[in-house]
Amino acid sequence: MLARVGVLDGKRAIVTGAASGIGRASAALFAREGAQVVAVDIEKAALEANVAEIERAGGVACAHAADVAEEDAMRSVVERCVDRFGGVDVLFANAGTSGARLDLLQARFPILELEAKDWRAVLNVNLIGAFLGIKHAAPVMIEQGGGSIICTASVAGLRANAGPAPYSASKAGVVSLVQTAAWQLSGTGVRVNAICPGLIETGMTRPIFDLARARGSEGRIGQLNPLRRAGQPEEIAQAALFLAGDASSYLNGQAIAVDGGLSSGHPTTLPRA
Repeated sequence: MLARVGVLDGKRAIVTGAASGIGRASAALFAREGAQVVAVDIEKAALEANVAEIERAGGVACAHAADVAEEDAMRSVVERCVDRFGGVDVLFANAGTSGARLDLLQARFPILELEAKDWRAVLNVNLIGAFLGIKHAAPVMIEQGGGSIICTASVAGLRANAGPAPYSASKAGVVSLVQTAAWQLSGTGVRVNAICPGLIETGMTRPIFDLARARGSEGRIGQLNPLRRAGQPEEIAQAALFLAGDASSYLNGQAIAVDGGLSSGHPTTLPRA
């Protein structure tokens, strides 16, 4: 019997935000598909637990605690991948924050109640963090002859009313960053794409789910999309795997919505099931 060949066999990958949610699922999936993974997060204990789980399953990974919004930190992440594994073939710049307090969630994200510090906290991680990842990983990929960069954006960056104002603006910025970077890296073999998740149950979105459960309305979560449910981190990880692998070799500068169909239509009232 022939041994199974993983989609990412031989590839060196960096996954940020890898301690929980989409990043955790993606780091595990990438390793399972043959990649050597540098898992990055600011939450060191949870990150190391995830890496230990990957290694127990037979994968190759190392933990690197870092704040993606700090330039020296992101430089050191890329250097760690090069030193440990010999290069960088994939960067999944996934780390993110909603910056949304529960009281603002309950008030439907009132923009007039936000302060500049609320914006800076979100933009630093979501947008500047993605930029720094591209800045430091792309030169290594160019020298190697190519690579794949994936950024986590959001449906909130495509349309209004899917998140707080700072979060939505930061994710719209990620979409623009991906498009701009794809063109500026023309001819290098480096591809840059974004995933735009819909409502996914992660640590970041837990307040929304907890609030719905407390109100007894858990069954209404995700009701606005045609699949009428929220998504799971593993479903986004599968999209990231496709973009990381060679099967997506002609896909560049795109923002792909993985949202149960939410962004495919205008707001409407769905018929009762």
